[in-house]
Amino acid sequence: MPLQQGSARARQRTVLLVGIAVLLAALVLAVVLASLLTHGRHEVTPQMLKWKDRGTTKNLQEVILGRCYNYITAQHPELGDKDCVKIWESLKDAFIYKNPCNITPEDYQPLMELASHPIPCNKSLFWSKTNDLVHRYTKSNQNFLTLEDTLLGYMADRVSWCGDPSAPGINYESCPKRNECESNPGSVFWKMASKMFAEAACGVVQVMLNGSVEAGAFRSSSIFGSIEIFNLDPDKVTEVHIWLMQNIGGPQSESCSGHSIQRLISILEERNFKIICEDNYRPVQLLQCVHNPDHTDCRLCTNSS
Repeated sequence: MPLQQGSARARQRTVLLVGIAVLLAALVLAVVLASLLTHGRHEVTPQMLKWKDRGTTKNLQEVILGRCYNYITAQHPELGDKDCVKIWESLKDAFIYKNPCNITPEDYQPLMELASHPIPCNKSLFWSKTNDLVHRYTKSNQNFLTLEDTLLGYMADRVSWCGDPSAPGINYESCPKRNECESNPGSVFWKMASKMFAEAACGVVQVMLNGSVEAGAFRSSSIFGSIEIFNLDPDKVTEVHIWLMQNIGGPQSESCSGHSIQRLISILEERNFKIICEDNYRPVQLLQCVHNPDHTDCRLCTNSS
């Protein structure tokens, strides 16, 4: 009897070991098959990656719709025929459930057509490295418009979005920066919007650059230097006015005679534009002085005793 019980236990152990071996083999096979199926296709699962930029803005739909309605009703009622719901849907369709490194200009084309509107001549104001100052200026002087003062730019300013091939189709955790992949939703959008903004410019156009940037006020790699400058139409634009603004108190890294500004002027002259460059354009400098009223740079108008 003990002999029979020992044999039974041995058989049970054998069956158990065989079962474990079969299970392990199945797991190994599953891993191998998954590896083979996904080999060379890792880019379609970006949800597994942690991108370096912030994720999609929370409540993106409400933000875009709210800004759109505010723009066409409170700020520019002449654009009241714009359909904000269609504009939101076209933006969403451009990126939702898509690999955030495979966005194309074609994805945004319907949005560009729905949200575009004419830009009055002599009002276009371009900028580079002067984000805060240039927008304080356009808020105080309605005679000028930056890209961020158009419907497209106003809706998208300081907002982030990107998709994900898996549900829910939107990545709220992180989005890729330009140095991670150039064809990301933000980069493609701003390149297209900037190109369209430059193409619409007419009459005298302005550009505000930062003369306190050590590397130079004009950078060929910037949106202005790589896209906007080459999409200005010499048949529509009569002059380009460069406002070279230095920070109150400096540093004064570059003036209108500086190397990068001369390079910019050469590019514009080759494209047959007339150019005027002015160091510290006074109306903008006065705005800088609102925050620095006692600085010596802001006392040019003080009466001498």
